Amino acid sequence: MAVAIVTGASKGLGRSLAHALAGRGWDLVLNARTAPALEESAAALRAAHGTRVVGLPGDVGDAAHRRALVAAARGLGGLDLLVNNAAVLGAAPLPRLEHQPLDGLRAALETNVVAVLGLVQESLPLLRAGDAGAVIMLSSEAAVESYATWGGYGASKAAVDLLAGVLAVEEPGLRVWAVDPGDMETDMYAAAEPAGTGTRPSPDSVVPGFLRLLDRRPASGRYVAPVLARE
Repeated sequence: MAVAIVTGASKGLGRSLAHALAGRGWDLVLNARTAPALEESAAALRAAHGTRVVGLPGDVGDAAHRRALVAAARGLGGLDLLVNNAAVLGAAPLPRLEHQPLDGLRAALETNVVAVLGLVQESLPLLRAGDAGAVIMLSSEAAVESYATWGGYGASKAAVDLLAGVLAVEEPGLRVWAVDPGDMETDMYAAAEPAGTGTRPSPDSVVPGFLRLLDRRPASGRYVAPVLARE
């Protein structure tokens, strides 16, 4: 059985991706910060798909928690896919840079960049040991376009894009994909721009794009999930 770690998996895109993978027979290690929501998500996956699902509540910024996630994957037999989905805005609603709380920016960089690299580092031995190891790092349009109020969060995602690109060069035996999921109806987007609530596509609508990456295994690089989903 293939094994994946999915962070931020109690709701939104992380939960949608977990259901899609479980539906294909993947065993899963799931992370989220809120224990009750994560256990509910894990129980729903087990009931719907019958795969092995380990839910470990915690903060990906905690090195001990990252080690526990990888240890759980090892216990399931290895690691074929790491999905770095967990992220924070840093401040909400999003402020202009002149009002960007520096503590909020530090929090975004810690969760969205430092913790991502930390989990990659912890996961590499298992990913290298498999036949088809892959890493998905969640990017954003704000990483490549300049939108007012998205400077702090966008800077963190631009850093993720660069990490993904360098990791792909350094680890040619793996597939490393930075994926922009597009605008979605999630709690994060609602917090970032409350005025758009109720008008965005559901996370389920972009999951086919992620699955196409796994099916086709294109070269490492940056991809846009809604575009992949339409192909």
